Amino acid sequence: MVSSCRDYRGQAEVKLAEQVTFGGSGLDRDAAIRVDSAALAELAARDGARVLPLWRGRPLFDAEALALLPPSHPALAAQMPGAVLLGRDAAGDGVWALNLADWPGIDGEADLDEVAHPQLDGPARFADLRSRMAALSPRDAELAATARAVLNWHDSHRFCARCGAASNPVQAGWRRDCPTCGGQHFPRTDPVVIMLVTRGDEVLLGRSPVWPEGMFSLLAGFVEPGETMEAAVRREVFEEVGVVVGPVGYLASQPWPFPASLMLGCRAEVADREASRRFTLDPAEIEAAHWVSRERLARVFAGEDPVMRPPRAGAIAQFLLHNWLADRLD
Repeated sequence: MVSSCRDYRGQAEVKLAEQVTFGGSGLDRDAAIRVDSAALAELAARDGARVLPLWRGRPLFDAEALALLPPSHPALAAQMPGAVLLGRDAAGDGVWALNLADWPGIDGEADLDEVAHPQLDGPARFADLRSRMAALSPRDAELAATARAVLNWHDSHRFCARCGAASNPVQAGWRRDCPTCGGQHFPRTDPVVIMLVTRGDEVLLGRSPVWPEGMFSLLAGFVEPGETMEAAVRREVFEEVGVVVGPVGYLASQPWPFPASLMLGCRAEVADREASRRFTLDPAEIEAAHWVSRERLARVFAGEDPVMRPPRAGAIAQFLLHNWLADRLD
């Protein structure tokens, strides 16, 4: 388990909006060291150096905490050249992330909820981050989100987008360079708006056809090139349910590493309450939408509603709805 890293928020009070899962813990990412190969080698050789292994996108867990291993561990050593530096802990020691390759005999166990590595003794298991994210400490959540997002980017961007040649990871895993055309490529994060749309004392919830049965959540959609956050909110709400909204405000953000999006939590009030009673659904995106009162939302979270289930624990949608229900949004 890694200890708390230096906190760049200092002694300032942490706003409620920053307390969302994956909201950040002030991790010292030490970007300056990424270009210093000698300093990186020295950091990796320290006794306190640790690595977070992932396998097929699943971090290694020990109960409800991440399991970090020394770089010399037999399960890691041969694959360490592909590790990404996540940052430093409070003692100044480095923390890396590494995608492990498959091992003989794993295919028969790949669909299990938890998977053990043959070279790891004890209770540590690879597990789905979504199923564990709500229980993680802020530091573990930031490490896991960063690790999954950057390693997924490497898996899907092994070739240069300019000329198609194979690219090479550099700068401790935070850039890929093309040896053929000289192109430089950086990890990407796609902005997504997620909207707390209200009509007086009601909130708008929708349901995607692909979600688990009964689950409803806030509307969301990708920000398009050349579009502001506010414009994206108005466009997505109108496209998905045919409702026109007025002023738009920012609430909170969440780095969502599935695979790599920055969820921009926004709030908006409908422009015309009477017109908003009639939905025009985009069936490819939304199969049902409802205006939900505070009273009904409380029953949904209590598991007492016969139709609706709340969003997944740890998701920004649940965070925003919980705090709207409690009337404590920043």
